[in-house]
Amino acid sequence: MVHLGRRFGGWLLALSVALLLSALTPLHAQPGSATLTGIVLDPDGNAIPNAAVVLRSDATGFVRAISTDGTGRFSVDGIPAGAYVVEVTASGFIQTRRANVQLVAGKTENVSVALAVAGVSEAVTVSAALPAAAQTAVSQGSLTARSAQSMISGEFIQNFTSPIADYSQVIQMAPGTFSVSPNGVGLGDTKTFFRGFKDGYYSMTFDGLPFNDTNDPTHHSWAFFPAQFLGATVFDRSPGSASSIGPSTFGGSVNLMSRTPGSAPRTNLSASFGSYSTKLFDVDFDSGTFGPDGRSRFLLDAHEMNSDGYQTFNFQKRDAVSGKYQYSLSDHTVLTAFGSYIDVKSNTPNQKGATRAQVAQFGDNFLMTGDPSSPLYYGYNFYHIPTDFEYVGVKSNLGSGWSFEDKVYTLSYDNKQNYNSLTAISTTSATDKLNSYRKYGNLAPLSQVSPYGVFRTGLWSELAYTDRYQAPSDPRTWVDAALPNFHEKFTTTTLQPYAEYELRVTQNLRITPGLKLAYYKQDFTQFADNGKTVGNLGGAASVSHAATYTSWLPSLDAHYMLKSNWSAYAQYGKGQNIPPTSVFDVKNAAVQTLPNPTLTDTYQAGTVYKSGRLALDVDVYRINFENDYSSTIDQVSGEPVYYVSGTEVTKGIEAESTILVGGGLSLYLNGTTGSARYTDTGLWSQNAPEDTETVGLNLQRANWGIGFYNKRIGTMFNDNGDTHEAVPIDPFNITNLFVNYTLRGSTPFSQSKVRLSVNNLFDRHYITGVNPAGTKTSAPAPGDVLTIMAGRSVSLTFTVGFSPRP
Repeated sequence: MVHLGRRFGGWLLALSVALLLSALTPLHAQPGSATLTGIVLDPDGNAIPNAAVVLRSDATGFVRAISTDGTGRFSVDGIPAGAYVVEVTASGFIQTRRANVQLVAGKTENVSVALAVAGVSEAVTVSAALPAAAQTAVSQGSLTARSAQSMISGEFIQNFTSPIADYSQVIQMAPGTFSVSPNGVGLGDTKTFFRGFKDGYYSMTFDGLPFNDTNDPTHHSWAFFPAQFLGATVFDRSPGSASSIGPSTFGGSVNLMSRTPGSAPRTNLSASFGSYSTKLFDVDFDSGTFGPDGRSRFLLDAHEMNSDGYQTFNFQKRDAVSGKYQYSLSDHTVLTAFGSYIDVKSNTPNQKGATRAQVAQFGDNFLMTGDPSSPLYYGYNFYHIPTDFEYVGVKSNLGSGWSFEDKVYTLSYDNKQNYNSLTAISTTSATDKLNSYRKYGNLAPLSQVSPYGVFRTGLWSELAYTDRYQAPSDPRTWVDAALPNFHEKFTTTTLQPYAEYELRVTQNLRITPGLKLAYYKQDFTQFADNGKTVGNLGGAASVSHAATYTSWLPSLDAHYMLKSNWSAYAQYGKGQNIPPTSVFDVKNAAVQTLPNPTLTDTYQAGTVYKSGRLALDVDVYRINFENDYSSTIDQVSGEPVYYVSGTEVTKGIEAESTILVGGGLSLYLNGTTGSARYTDTGLWSQNAPEDTETVGLNLQRANWGIGFYNKRIGTMFNDNGDTHEAVPIDPFNITNLFVNYTLRGSTPFSQSKVRLSVNNLFDRHYITGVNPAGTKTSAPAPGDVLTIMAGRSVSLTFTVGFSPRP
């Protein structure tokens, strides 16, 4: 199977190169068509060359993408008459969108587009030029990208993911990624892996602001941001440049973006009904521009989701609301405010999968029982996780190419969990658990565009307050024992100042050196416990101590435009990750020598090509790890157990391509092949497939949209807490189908739609992960906990949209 995957990856590259040569045929104007010309300028009126210009029609699905020439000008002919959206993107500037551009047959429309300077929070948007081959491509690179990036468009998220999806499904089909939810898509806390990196080895941001746990930089897919809240996502498989901020740029970053309010008012009412008694009701309101000067607009979304889940007695309920407000204070200053609140309730044990013995006896969807006399009774296992995320930002053009932005934010995560032992019911068999934190932060980037290039500097600062405990408890009464298993409170202070200069060496060549300081200070108070963590502390009630971690992180990249639609880049970047707070979970919290932050050196190079018929990007990479940590999940406490596992090298090649076949049909392909091995033994890192391949078919014709996507994950291994390559995991496939019918035209109900979503189309029940029962042997055992792909799920969604016409 591995050789087959490598042959497939080679076939993908060969096919893409062949299509690259054949895609150079120009498109000519058609009789009775319109022409669009224009110029793209910076805030001082200077022309911007190599800007990406995308013209598209929401009514017909027409898409055309080109780049500006050396004088900042562009021209598109052969355009059917009608109303169009023009979107312009350039490196160092904020993406600009011009709606309702009217084109008349036989005439030429000329537009002038002025771009504002981008701060760091827009960098991921700017570096991800809009799709050139198809708006609904699964993912694709950018002509302006300086590293290996994949852009997932908002159109793809809204049309070709499940209505209950989370962010793990948004990036599921991108090169090299995989995730599996044993309870069904969007119905559990799902972890995403890529290039051998587990969750916690990459950063995640929302509108440029990082979010993650405080005991280690991991994430929770069912909290903060359901897919309905997302406008687009940029997946950067690198530490990024110096301006890429976050707690763990170790392996890369997943940059989620909020939806942008439109210029016209619109209301959407949606109802979705699916497998496992899943129901979702959603209200979405876009105000359009309003106010005396038309400078205000806001977006509001609220939904409720209920589901039984695939796994027996794994109920879940999610209430969510988000809102975004924008106000133009002047022609040079914009105020943005965003807020979201998510409340997740679930009946599920800390063990996320069934054991081999339980699967053999009850089936692969077994998790709990309805019998109160059983330790696995669902009433003894439940979560309640309210989260919120808010920010206010001001962005101002200061003149002479200078731009300043300031975003102030706060977020909280309050995971209150109760779960019982798998084998007993007693006064101490259950666990009363809390993981709660509140963060306050600020992101203040300053940038300047000049004829010589783009200068970026700024500071990310954050203060987090955390309270965590686990206490033995009686599941029948939830009366806790006198002493906990552990209880700790700590604050984390984070500072990341940075500076970089994107030097314009020639019109087509840019070189960007940069430097960032990553500073963390943690102040702990650990309380006396029952001996399972720090012990009785010699009779003291608590012990206090502090830890400081500092890393200097240089970066260097070069970007060259070979042609207006073909670019190449090379990059070096150093990433970091601080150790988890569990390093202090020893007797008396006595840590003699703090472990150093985990560091990586990443080297990669790639190329991106775009035309009207083809989008292609290819990259090669090598990443050297230092002081890597591995972990296994303790089956009783549910907490990760960390152990030092030596240095590691991961390297490989990745490619993705979208090909317009014709008649509204496009073909998406990606393939990866590589290795992630420990340098001392040559053994594989866990959850690092030897290869992955994706095939997608997308049909956009008249009112219909159809997407078929299949991803194959190659052979990989799981550890057992003592040995690498302990358990081999056979290759598996993830296959999804989506069918949409959208009402188009100029009626007030335009964009109303019906959506059919089928996840795991062929109803495969693959074993995608094994947590062995013990560390002494890797032979299959009855107590092994299995992660099994959830069975087929089907949902039907009805959306009634209303937009009053002038």
